Amino acid sequence: MSAALAADGRILSDPVLNTGVFALFVAITLFVVYRVSHRNRSTADYYAAGSIFTGRQNGIALSGDFLSAASFLGIAGAIAIHGYDGFLYSIGFLVAWLVDLLLIAELLRNTGRFTMGDVLSFRMRQRPVRAAAATSTIVISFFYMLAQMAGAGGLVALLLNIHSGFGQALVIGVVGLVMVLYVLVGGMKGTTWVQIIKAGLLILSATGITVFLFGKFGFSFSGLLSAAADNSPLGEKLLEPGGRYGASDISKLDFVSLAVALILGAAALPHVLMRFYTVPNAREARRSVVWATACMFVFYLCTLVIGFGAAALVDPETIRNAPGGENSAAPLLALEIGGSVLLGIVSAVAFATILAVVAGLTITASASFAHDVYANIVKRGKVGADTEIRVARYTAVVVGVLSIVGGILANGQNVAFLVALAFAVAASANLSTLLYSLFWKRFNTMGTLCGIYGGLAACLVLVLFSPVVSGAPDSVFPGIDFHWFPLRNPGLVSIPFSFLCGFVGTLLGRTKADPGKHAEMEVRSLTGIGA
Repeated sequence: MSAALAADGRILSDPVLNTGVFALFVAITLFVVYRVSHRNRSTADYYAAGSIFTGRQNGIALSGDFLSAASFLGIAGAIAIHGYDGFLYSIGFLVAWLVDLLLIAELLRNTGRFTMGDVLSFRMRQRPVRAAAATSTIVISFFYMLAQMAGAGGLVALLLNIHSGFGQALVIGVVGLVMVLYVLVGGMKGTTWVQIIKAGLLILSATGITVFLFGKFGFSFSGLLSAAADNSPLGEKLLEPGGRYGASDISKLDFVSLAVALILGAAALPHVLMRFYTVPNAREARRSVVWATACMFVFYLCTLVIGFGAAALVDPETIRNAPGGENSAAPLLALEIGGSVLLGIVSAVAFATILAVVAGLTITASASFAHDVYANIVKRGKVGADTEIRVARYTAVVVGVLSIVGGILANGQNVAFLVALAFAVAASANLSTLLYSLFWKRFNTMGTLCGIYGGLAACLVLVLFSPVVSGAPDSVFPGIDFHWFPLRNPGLVSIPFSFLCGFVGTLLGRTKADPGKHAEMEVRSLTGIGA
């Protein structure tokens, strides 16, 4: 049993200190948000921060937007418990940015204005395509928020020694309210600065813990791995493939499905795509991806050390039995090596991670509804900026409430796994239509609608009838079993299916693509003329 535990299993942390550190961070960042966002007067200011950020600033913010609770809490926990297989999440998340850099970032920045719907509807019928894009954006944002809220519940439960379900639900509610406050006050400009601050703190914290752990084991990575294997029930198998995904043919397929979803999902995440509009041109969009990739490369190397450090220094049963389960590995490691002070700092940084990511998701979902649905579908483009921003703020409140409810239901799941589901939904709904729109001349409205709705429906149905929801001890509803799809991540099936739906829908569609519009889109996407 870890020395950081009392005899009855309670975590020996200081709730007053932990709460104080967190409250200080919230107060400082809210002040920054208010100061930088008091001039949000137009939709361009509120949705895209007036496109004032440089590639370096936006790249750091992108890493802050992307490095979620899954990256810090979920991956560290997965490595601590499952070893080698847990690090596969880091590899997938990092490689995914090559797809963004090579296929998406520059073309998307040149073609759209605020949302993904701007790109997809450029040469299609506006109203049905914008409605489909808004639907997929809101569903994906909701799935991603589940992971962040679940991480928040486990983290603050650990901080404040809250073990009851009601107490953790109350914590998730408070997180949701603070997140909505960021978005209402700050818009994209304020959210971007929160993400920049949070990315800096997260990378500094992870690097500091990594250097300390190396020092503790004589700056020998082999010594760290040996200690982790000695302290783990898996023994030497902790360092070998197959700890989680090699036990059966189904689990091997599950790994392939997970890898496909992780690598293809980042290029289709709406809150990541929206960040490309906060820079002035395509060159800065490319620089954004390069800076984001560099920041995340450093961070994911640190998660490898932090995960195995937790396996070496914290008892695995302690991790599993702590509030939040696997997600508690990194905070428990901080408590072990630095006491309550370091736990408070690390937890505040992790909490900042959750708030910043959820704020980015909320503004993306609210912008998609207000800009694509309300302004362009309901009002047919005849709406003032003040009214559109007001609708976006109302939508942010609704999204916040839904994410609180979903987070309460998902509390206790590994957040890296939940984010992988969001990646699968994103790649299934959006990637095929984005690539077809940018690169296929014949692609038409019917193909767009079939690709989005077909991929989205397939992914949601397969998740609903998978072991994620029922039929397994760690399911959302463990007491019942109605699953028939064996894989925990549906990406291997749903992503190719969405490409097939888009292809078949295009061939069956009665309206032919406008060659003039395609030529205009091609010139704009490649040159930036008219962007």
